[in-house]
Amino acid sequence: MDIIGDRKFVEISGNKTHDLPPLLIRTSPALKPLDRVVGMATDIVESEHILPDLPAEDQPAIEAEFERRRMDLAINLVERYMQLVANWRWGDSILEWIRQCEITFENRAELRNLLRSDVWPHAGRASFITLLEDKGVSVKGIDLERAVGLRLTFRQPPPISFFSNQFLFYLNATLALTAYQTWAQLTPPPVAAFPPERFRVEVVDMEM
Repeated sequence: MDIIGDRKFVEISGNKTHDLPPLLIRTSPALKPLDRVVGMATDIVESEHILPDLPAEDQPAIEAEFERRRMDLAINLVERYMQLVANWRWGDSILEWIRQCEITFENRAELRNLLRSDVWPHAGRASFITLLEDKGVSVKGIDLERAVGLRLTFRQPPPISFFSNQFLFYLNATLALTAYQTWAQLTPPPVAAFPPERFRVEVVDMEM
């Protein structure tokens, strides 16, 4: 095991650079028609009493302002939900990529011993996420650890109507990161990263 600074890296025999399976990403969320999603977000705004009640007197200007604020909040919820779904899709793609990497490692003698066979598939494979981060795999608005945490939490992204406004505004990042950290801690010690210079990873956008 190589130790560089405060990080530990597994030792790989030889000096070959290994090609890993491509990371296949679907970037376009498969959502219901947008008007339905906005309608469900409006229901959340109304049912959770985010806005104060209208005053008793009938004032068109006040009513119009109330409607504008309600729509703004609904659109904000939809934007946050779409970002959640985008992160979930990245997480789903990453877990499938890890599964493909496990197969690749198993089929190569020089890599076979780098993965513990007594770990349930995927669990404790946080070194693959660290490898993606070290390779600079990123896109605006996507946090890889949060993305994996969301996928570990949800087999499929629930419809927006399943969420509270508090979850969409405040809680989803905390929940996702807690899920990721719990998963990552399943790695038996000693925990070591893969040296990024020994691997090649191609990210393929399936929507292009």
